[in-house]
Amino acid sequence: RDTAYAERVYRRFANDLIRNGTTRVSVFSSLHREATHVLMEALEQSGVTGYVGKVNMDRNCPDTLCENTGESLTETRRWIEESLVRYKHIKPIVTPRFTPSCTNELMEGLGKLAEEYDLPVQSHLSENIDEVKWVCELHPDCEEYWQTYDKYGLFRNRSLMGHCVYSGPAERAAMKRNGVWVVHNPDSNINIASGVASVRTMLNEGLNVVLGSDIAGGSSLSMMKITVEAIKTSKRNWLITNKKQPFLTVAEAFYLATSAGAQYFGAEPGFAKGNKLHALVLDDSALPEVPHRDPVQRLERILYMGDDRQIAERYSEGMRLLLDGQ
Repeated sequence: RDTAYAERVYRRFANDLIRNGTTRVSVFSSLHREATHVLMEALEQSGVTGYVGKVNMDRNCPDTLCENTGESLTETRRWIEESLVRYKHIKPIVTPRFTPSCTNELMEGLGKLAEEYDLPVQSHLSENIDEVKWVCELHPDCEEYWQTYDKYGLFRNRSLMGHCVYSGPAERAAMKRNGVWVVHNPDSNINIASGVASVRTMLNEGLNVVLGSDIAGGSSLSMMKITVEAIKTSKRNWLITNKKQPFLTVAEAFYLATSAGAQYFGAEPGFAKGNKLHALVLDDSALPEVPHRDPVQRLERILYMGDDRQIAERYSEGMRLLLDGQ
């Protein structure tokens, strides 16, 4: 609510994203329209591209964060229309926090807004066992969690669904059928003891999977660290499946953190001809000297041992980005 506070926090957030090498994002703001504009402006000025969502919630949340349903939809429509003309690289995305915190009326209204303005959607899906049970109690007409979004037009092409730890075969099939993307948040899933999503199963079934940091469920903005966490959690699944479910290789996890995510924003894999350049220049000279100089090994070492100090240059939309103070 305090836009001065939002200004301080979001300016730092945008700079921290660039510092950690992230140039494309899909971000949850707060439920406040003006503060959400502060975030979008901060990202736009920093050179970050992508989507920002004004969060919607009108039940099962603290009184200070609970919206009136009608006002929530009115403010969201106003914010969408303002955003579409105000920003070049940051676009609005419809963002119901998740099913338990949104009434049927709010979900229905958000679905209509997504359809009217042809906007993508982001929310949470099947993150933990208690949540899944709660959703079934709130929507006895739905057999599975995903249907609580689908019946309101929110489970649509290019919808982003965070976590999907407990998504069963039918839910995964619905995601593939509807063009929904899975956002795997390995650090967050361990931090708040939700579980570990079976990314290998999702990839084998042809789902679109990308990596997320899920601040502040996760503890780092660095996608290098998130890449390593994705590998580690997949090794946990390898062990509990009696080594039948192969864990992610470094190359696979790196792809999920880079080209897979870029595809969501309409880019071709890698540095495809005609795409705007989104790239990092990495420098491993400060790491301990080793006799092996193979580029693949050097990249793996940076992922596991490096941090933002190994990022020498950052490019977004073909422009070199500078951190505050540079």
